[in-house]
Amino acid sequence: MLADLVIHGATLVTDSTTFAASVAIKDGAILAIGAADAMPEAAEVLDATGKYLLPGAIDAHVHFRDPGYTHKETWETGTASAAMGGVTTVFEMPNTNPPTGTVEALNLKLKQAETAYVDFGIYGLLGESNIDELEALIEGGVAAFKCFMGNTFGNLPSPPSGAILEGFEIVAKHGYRVALHAENASIMARRQKKLMAAGRCDPLAHLDARPPVVAVEAVARAAILAEWTGARIHILHVSSGDELRPLREAKLRGVDITAETCPHYLLLDEHAYTDKKSLIRVNPPVREKVHQDQLWAGVADGTIDMIATDHAPHSHDEKHRDDIWTADCGFTGVQTQMPLMLSQVVSGRMTITHYVKMTSLAPAKAFGLYPRKGALLPGSDADIVIVDLDRETVVDSADLQSKGNSTPFQGWVAQGAPIHTLVRGRFVMRDGQLCTDAKGHGRNIRRVQQMPAPTPQNTHTTTAAILAKAPQR
Repeated sequence: MLADLVIHGATLVTDSTTFAASVAIKDGAILAIGAADAMPEAAEVLDATGKYLLPGAIDAHVHFRDPGYTHKETWETGTASAAMGGVTTVFEMPNTNPPTGTVEALNLKLKQAETAYVDFGIYGLLGESNIDELEALIEGGVAAFKCFMGNTFGNLPSPPSGAILEGFEIVAKHGYRVALHAENASIMARRQKKLMAAGRCDPLAHLDARPPVVAVEAVARAAILAEWTGARIHILHVSSGDELRPLREAKLRGVDITAETCPHYLLLDEHAYTDKKSLIRVNPPVREKVHQDQLWAGVADGTIDMIATDHAPHSHDEKHRDDIWTADCGFTGVQTQMPLMLSQVVSGRMTITHYVKMTSLAPAKAFGLYPRKGALLPGSDADIVIVDLDRETVVDSADLQSKGNSTPFQGWVAQGAPIHTLVRGRFVMRDGQLCTDAKGHGRNIRRVQQMPAPTPQNTHTTTAAILAKAPQR
């Protein structure tokens, strides 16, 4: 059999080990892994001697702003940025315009995504006003749902607990995961109103408006509702050490709960508000150094399952304001995650196998993609990133593919960088350059997604069950 591509000389990295091996790729999948002389003949051979071969990163949290805010980002620019950053699959959020809360809006987004360089899943919105649309969104092709318990860009209303419970009841029947922006909207709104009345508009006012308790309460509440309904949930952008307790407790109770943190919470602290000013505004906020240290402990002990980016670009003017309340929240991240975190590998703060576990294996398992994605196995999609741990780069917004390329990591020196990215066996980035002919190669992962069997709980108490018992008028 003639392979399409054979890669020789690299050190393969899994979630548990590293070893020298060659990889053969055929028809977009890994055909064989083994000794160089055991590989089949190939149409192309790539010498990766001295490099590391990893499964492509899966970023479970990106905002590509398309449709509705294309001056900030588009599917083309966002996925190009992903390809350059060694990210082969992304999960895109619903706070676009229109929000992805109806089948019509989903179809519009799927149309826009036809320019994608990398594979993608789309989050459907779980809000109070679209509860009746959730099953249609599943049928239409969403890969998961997103519930905004706290406010963020787009100002989508935070659903009350009753609507969240009902949404969990519906989604639990189908087994899909619900990702949560877990902050208490009421506390934050009250704090911000009082701070604004007191004349606080400095960057640190944003941090003061969102104390850790807003996340602790929301994580605990979401876990209780998930436990009751049997819903699978994912806690987005964990920013404080205080959230680790309700996460650990929920996992010990058997709740199907996963959690992510982001590079900006692991690498930045309160000094960023002085150094970066309004650029650092993000929801939830970058917190004090003590939280950074606790998050690293949560990474080490497995309480935090994965690393995502919350890639959330805005224009330069939207990020740089004298009044913190008028600066848009979020910044680019999908292209810089890998070099920033590989630097932590090189420094010894985490192992490269743990990095692969958190950026590839864990998201693949949480969202029903393993072993098709997230692993280097015969039969798996050839989603591969080849990295050079000896390569030193400097983060520069001018080098980022994202339209909204403002980054709080401007000028950071990174040790380790992706040099080739393949999605289903096709180069989307090669020798550090975007392969522009690969635009449109990305596909919706729903065609390969296989979530475990649903495990709904307390079905006799669901809204649907109670209404079914109600006497007919």
